[in-house]
Amino acid sequence: MTFKEKVNELITEALLEKPSIFLIDLAVSDSFKISVGLDGDNGVALQDCIDISRAIENNLDREEQDFSLEVASVGVGSPLKLIRQYKKNIGRTLIVTTNNEKIEAELIEANDVFIILSWKAREPKKVGKGKETVQKEQQIPYTEIKEAVVTVTF
Repeated sequence: MTFKEKVNELITEALLEKPSIFLIDLAVSDSFKISVGLDGDNGVALQDCIDISRAIENNLDREEQDFSLEVASVGVGSPLKLIRQYKKNIGRTLIVTTNNEKIEAELIEANDVFIILSWKAREPKKVGKGKETVQKEQQIPYTEIKEAVVTVTF
C-alpha cells in the first residue's frame, strides 16, 4: 500500500464518523506534504478539520515516514467537483463554464445527470420597439461542465 493510499484509507475511516463531511481533494507531494480539502453538506467547521487531521496524524508513524499535514475546507470560490456540492448549492448563483459558453445564473435543480440554471435576460420585444426582461432556463449535463464556481455576493 502506498503512502497516499494509506492516507486516503485513514480519511475514509474518519469520514464514516462524519457523514455530512466529504473529501474533495487529496494531494501528497514527493516531499510527503499531505493536503486535504474537505466540504460538507452544512459547511465544514474548524473542529471537523481538527478531527480529520488527528485521525491521519495519530495513525501515521513519523519515524517510518516524515510528513507535513494540512487539512482545510475548500474555499467558497473553489470550483465544484462533486454532484453532492451542486446539490448543496441549489438556490445560489453559479458561474458555469461549458464547452461553448459561460453562464452566470441561479442553480435551481441538480440531480445525478444534469443541473438546471435560471436567469433573467433582456431580449427584443416580439411586437414593437425596445426590450423586455424574460426568464430563461437551461439544462446542462455534468459532462459538458468545464468549471462551476459559486459567486459570492455582499
